[in-house]
Amino acid sequence: MSEAAPAPVAHPRLTDGVVTLRGWEEEDLPALVAVCQDPETARWTRVPSPYGEAQAREFLVAKEQMAAEHGDRYFAVVDAGEQRLLGSIAFRRVGDRRAQIGYLVAAEARGRGVATRAVRLLAAWAFAEGDVARLDLLTQPENLASQRVAERAGFRREAVLRSYVELNGRRHDAAVYSLLPADDAAPALP
Repeated sequence: MSEAAPAPVAHPRLTDGVVTLRGWEEEDLPALVAVCQDPETARWTRVPSPYGEAQAREFLVAKEQMAAEHGDRYFAVVDAGEQRLLGSIAFRRVGDRRAQIGYLVAAEARGRGVATRAVRLLAAWAFAEGDVARLDLLTQPENLASQRVAERAGFRREAVLRSYVELNGRRHDAAVYSLLPADDAAPALP
């Protein structure tokens, strides 16, 4: 790739003592490639398949550019103790003080509350520091695990938008969940 990487944008380090959200590092590339080999990741996300080091590097460059240009943030989700990569989570601005949260979790880390913890940490940061009045979380209606994460993190289901997103060359419906700072379930930073 001939395009130079933009200067890194500062990412806050967020932790609840179990998981930590931090900026991506060069050393994360092999683990990121390994996480993205999972067929379930390709099924529910925009992660291309196959996914190798070139795609991981392209991801890091593109995400730094989006952070610099739009104020988006892309975090590695790691084990708070060992710093082992557990997944990825993103905060993307969509306008009018609205943002979306998207995430993926490594196969071996699923079912342990990693996604819920990461979403709650990022939502708390977004409301405290990100100048956000509304957070959205979109998932395919068939992705029941992701819907449970949204609900456990305090998001409310609002609607199903028909043919809303394109994944793997096909249009899909999207279940829309939202969280507002005034919601009783809105998290606060630890």
